[in-house]
Amino acid sequence: MVQSKDIDTFCRFIRVSRETIASLKYYENHLKTASKSLNLVGKTTINDVWIRHFLDSAQVIDFIDKNDNSLVDIGSGAGFPGIVLAIILKERKNKIKIRLIEKSKKKINFIKEIINKLKLDVTAVNQNVFEQKQKILDDVIVARAFKPLEIILELIHKKASNWKKTFLFLGKTGNEQLLQASKNWDFKYKQRMSITSSDSKIIEIYKLIKK
Repeated sequence: MVQSKDIDTFCRFIRVSRETIASLKYYENHLKTASKSLNLVGKTTINDVWIRHFLDSAQVIDFIDKNDNSLVDIGSGAGFPGIVLAIILKERKNKIKIRLIEKSKKKINFIKEIINKLKLDVTAVNQNVFEQKQKILDDVIVARAFKPLEIILELIHKKASNWKKTFLFLGKTGNEQLLQASKNWDFKYKQRMSITSSDSKIIEIYKLIKK
């Protein structure tokens, strides 16, 4: 009953087909099974997957348009938000190329199982994004539950080129992180309150210059 209520809540915000719900259910079930031995997500959120992970991840879906050619999810973990976005975008016939970068081998193996089972056009890279030598050349960058804001801004500044927009998920300390970052960075952004937590927000950065 709880799962049904959570799925209804998800569908109230994100309109998807029955086929997409079936794909997300497979993802949920596999995540819960694998987490028993791999500890893919926190124990406090494993029974709240549809809201805490799926809906939270899907919040940026409407800000990805058909003019965006590629998206990279850095520090993807168990596939959030990259896999959730890929599942929904597949239904919407959006051909954007999606890459997931994650340094944990066990998490990449899990992600690849989901990609193969659901036939997603997604590339999963087992790599520490801070150590990779090649530039990030994707149009859209996303990061959720990854690193503090200033560390991510430094990463984008050093390793990303020609990106159009970056979506970052900020929690309770979001305002404090933005204030601190403004001392070292000139960055233009829009912010939206999270639909899953009144303490959280999503920022869309579209300009970044180091002071």
